[in-house]
Amino acid sequence: MHCMNGHSNFVSCVCIIAPNDTYPRGLIVTGGNDHNICVFTLDSPAPLYILKGHKNTVCSLSAGKFGTLLSGSWDTTSKVWLNEKCLMTLQGHTAAVWAVKILPEQGFMLTGSADKTIKMWKAGRCEHTFTGHNDCVRGLAILNELEFLSCSNDATIRRWQISGQCLHIYYGHTNYIYSLSVFPNGEDFVTTGEDRSLRIWKDGECTQTIRLPAQSIWSCCVLDNGDVVVGSSDSIIRVFTEAEERTASAEEIQTFENELSSATIDPKTGDLGDININELPGREHLDEPGTREGQTRLIRVEDSVQAYQWSVVDGRWIKIGDVVGSSGGTQKTSGKVLYEGKEFDYVFTIDINEGGPSMKLPYNITDDPWLVAHNFLQKNDLNPMFLDQVANFIIENTKGNTLGSTGTGFSDPFTGSGRYIPGTGLGTGGTSGIDPFTGSGRYVPGSEPSNLAPSAGGDPFTGKLKELNERTSAEQKLSEDDLQMLEKFLSIVSTPSALETPTSQQLEILWKAAQWPEDIVFPVLDILRLAMRHPAVNEHFCSGNYSTQFSNYLLNKINVQGKPANQMLVLRTVCNCFSSPSYGSKLMMSLRERVLSQAIEMRSTSNKNVHIALSTLILNYAVNLHAGNDIEGKANCLSIISAAIEALQDYEAIFRLLVALGTIISNDPNALQLAQSLGVDSQIRKYSSVSDPAKVGDCCRFVLKML
Repeated sequence: MHCMNGHSNFVSCVCIIAPNDTYPRGLIVTGGNDHNICVFTLDSPAPLYILKGHKNTVCSLSAGKFGTLLSGSWDTTSKVWLNEKCLMTLQGHTAAVWAVKILPEQGFMLTGSADKTIKMWKAGRCEHTFTGHNDCVRGLAILNELEFLSCSNDATIRRWQISGQCLHIYYGHTNYIYSLSVFPNGEDFVTTGEDRSLRIWKDGECTQTIRLPAQSIWSCCVLDNGDVVVGSSDSIIRVFTEAEERTASAEEIQTFENELSSATIDPKTGDLGDININELPGREHLDEPGTREGQTRLIRVEDSVQAYQWSVVDGRWIKIGDVVGSSGGTQKTSGKVLYEGKEFDYVFTIDINEGGPSMKLPYNITDDPWLVAHNFLQKNDLNPMFLDQVANFIIENTKGNTLGSTGTGFSDPFTGSGRYIPGTGLGTGGTSGIDPFTGSGRYVPGSEPSNLAPSAGGDPFTGKLKELNERTSAEQKLSEDDLQMLEKFLSIVSTPSALETPTSQQLEILWKAAQWPEDIVFPVLDILRLAMRHPAVNEHFCSGNYSTQFSNYLLNKINVQGKPANQMLVLRTVCNCFSSPSYGSKLMMSLRERVLSQAIEMRSTSNKNVHIALSTLILNYAVNLHAGNDIEGKANCLSIISAAIEALQDYEAIFRLLVALGTIISNDPNALQLAQSLGVDSQIRKYSSVSDPAKVGDCCRFVLKML
């Protein structure tokens, strides 16, 4: 239909965004070595738009419901996109992200990496890390809502539960596994890899092995009708089917078998093992039927070795290639060159420095030029910058006589070189309900304004401050005059509408007291919480020279390891910063990502008042984001809301989160789409039946209707 253009370098991954109201024919998305993602319609060869943000090759893509897109890159990150916006960046892997998948339900996302791990994300946060593979994770496939598959350079496939348990390990491939895809029944699957094979797995067993006349079978895809499509290093796409009506003609099948039988096989890259030609049987061995699908037999034909594979479907042995480099031959019979006791097709003499010693570079035509070049440089302690130069030297001097990666442009679509070599650097692209302060329930949730922390219920400080002041160091201790001024300051800020303004001296004393040790600073934090509602205090701490110190102070105090009283009071302090649109609100919005990422860790505490303060903080951010077009900020807030709803149980906290959720998605189709893709409807649905307090059920049903 089209030859689509838009990338300035090779294209490494493709996926489809399903049809929707805006694009009834769907969209095609491609990722490339130019660090970009191109989005195409089916009606034009030019991109509809280009997504920029990754710092290295985009090597994996997955589309979810409602148009969301997940990308993985050599820069070790994954990104979540909606339309033309990057909603969030997933950070945590330490090497390239080779595989990504969006689970169909519950808002979970999976990323597989060259760091040998798989991570599961929910609303932008890593929920679990799956370990077990011994090499790079190259592919992922979804079985159902609770299980998925992964394949790896360690030549295994693993079946996982999303809870973290590895249910099964499948063995069969003898080299890197690059790709896997699941059949429509949601149980059987297909894999392809570096051992020249496509393998069909049913009921946990490899039931069919199909050899191809190419070393690297890069990718596979199961179509809706059950046909299997594979792409390989010989630049050909092949389709395999079980349906008689779609089977190729006898001529096409014969052409395929001729290509297969004329291929050359290196026993080191396959599953043929060590070979001694003198011990192999002749053609008469093929008169005996095979015992299983994919069984391989080696046959001696004069001075050569041929490989045959048993096909249960056809009931015959099919030649899959000529074996080269087998042991037991001689230089005369094999035409090879002996070097260090081994046979090679070529042994080049390399002169690195004029007048210096020469170096030998052995090479077989079935070897990968880049791998040989890499090993040669490493063995001789040479600069890895010569990799391309040495590899191209090999290609030029063998006249392109290589299998898989050649001078005609065949290359690894993941790395741009012959193969992905682990460890060469290619994969990295360059981690109780009682207020403990007062001993009572002084902070009454029902009486709090929805977006601010409560005002004081009395003056608890007169005696407490003096008592705690005696426990401080000499440098931190306040004088009697300081304490009296602080008490005067408290009376001023307790009534924000009062005409009296705090003095600079009083503010300096408060800041000095705020440096008290963690175990005794809570009454000072309570004064600070109240003070932030006074316009003059808000301006003093949230603007000018003090803003940086104040920001760092709050971020240091938003600590999951802190005392519950301090956690609650610092969250309420941040909430009260929002009382001034010009100063505190502006400062807190500039710190949104850091504040929310640290604050959400408080969900793991068991303190009800901390949870209510946390939900109040989230609501403040939602209110401030509502009127703007900051989709990344809204995505961040939705991520935090989703994480909080999973953990918090207090109905007052849940109510505020529901209000925050409704506020974020109101009148914003992009935010609504993102909330839908995160599966928040399934998270909140249980609250639709809450009748006490009635506002929780009412609000939940209202938000569900919006979703």
